[in-house]
Amino acid sequence: MNNPFLQFLGICKKAGCLTEGYNKTEESVLKGKVKLLILSTDASENTIKKFTNYSIRYKFKMIQNFKKEELGSSIGRPEITLIGILDRNMAAKLLSIYEQAINSGVNICQKSEYTNYQKN
Repeated sequence: MNNPFLQFLGICKKAGCLTEGYNKTEESVLKGKVKLLILSTDASENTIKKFTNYSIRYKFKMIQNFKKEELGSSIGRPEITLIGILDRNMAAKLLSIYEQAINSGVNICQKSEYTNYQKN
């Protein structure tokens, strides 16, 4: 894996600073613990709508730019649709890496466009 964003996501996993999957992430969102949400491009429309609304209501940033296989491989799973980052500093670093890639024009994901990045 040569992607700095996904590599740092693996570090977040090892540090215990994230939640994985729909139910655990939703529970953390409702408790106000999520600082950054990473949603796969393969997520269902209902999931996208629900978590977009959560990001507005609970005022956290959301990135939807990676396939579920890419996200899963970064944290040692076959695939994952939702990841919630719980630590403010880890979230800030991930956003920094992501924004740096966008500003420099580096394609850090399989898709060629950057979608649904919300600056709250």
